[in-house]
Amino acid sequence: MNLLGFDLAQALTPDVSLLETVVRGIVMYLTILVLLRYLIRGRTSSSMPDLLVIVLIADAAQNGMAAQYNSLTNGVVLVATIIGMSTLLDWLGQRIPAVEQFIHPAPRQLIADGQFIKARLSHELMTEDEMMSQLRLQGVERVEDVKASYLEGTGEVSVIKKDQTGDSGRRRSLGGK
Repeated sequence: MNLLGFDLAQALTPDVSLLETVVRGIVMYLTILVLLRYLIRGRTSSSMPDLLVIVLIADAAQNGMAAQYNSLTNGVVLVATIIGMSTLLDWLGQRIPAVEQFIHPAPRQLIADGQFIKARLSHELMTEDEMMSQLRLQGVERVEDVKASYLEGTGEVSVIKKDQTGDSGRRRSLGGK
């Protein structure tokens, strides 16, 4: 069917097998999730699966619209595959603790009783100067004023300030590292 120069049948006819589209979507989703989980943690302000879904959906939809794989059907199938993988991982995370731990890792302490945990900062690829910038964003000028600070599973840094007696504090969340 040709309507004003637009061939609807050609636009809807897959030019790559739909199974290949699904497999490629699953492989890329999982690959990028693993890479982001280990390379980018602490550098975003939303959860990795959420960020990944947004990026991949935008790319998959753009490819379909820009005719990089000519078929709207392939674009729709790829977007559905990415959303399906995200939903599947959330579902598995509710039922399997190891999956939940991977998707939403436990907080990692970066400061304890006013002292940097240097090995942890190094492991998270953060410098003391970067950590100090996070503290300053919360109005903390000296690391000694911090009871504890954590890199949360979302990638945010939370800070618990010491009170005047230095033995308790309140927790605040920071975006980014």
